Amino acid sequence: MPQAFTDDSFETDVLKSDIPVFVDFWAPWCGPCQQMGPLVEELEGEYEEGKVKIGKVNVDENQVTAGKYNVMSIPSFLLFKGGEVVDTVVGGVQKEKLKEMIDKHTA
Repeated sequence: MPQAFTDDSFETDVLKSDIPVFVDFWAPWCGPCQQMGPLVEELEGEYEEGKVKIGKVNVDENQVTAGKYNVMSIPSFLLFKGGEVVDTVVGGVQKEKLKEMIDKHTA
């Protein structure tokens, strides 16, 4: 199960992480978010520990973080490396697209 990141934990869990962090910005009422959820869980199982951290931010409960990264549409997938956003994908996409995004920055 992907880790839940919050406004309070985001800096420690994501920005200060020494490995890339894939973040799924979502909300419980968002249909496409619900469709992408299982794919994000599958992704987590496909990478060895220590290669990438995968987690989710509920935008309803963590509006500060969502606002800071200008998340206007959900689902939004942001990849952080060294505390910076290095890649973004917005909307429902194929799992392969998300894998490409991660692989490009973890190779």
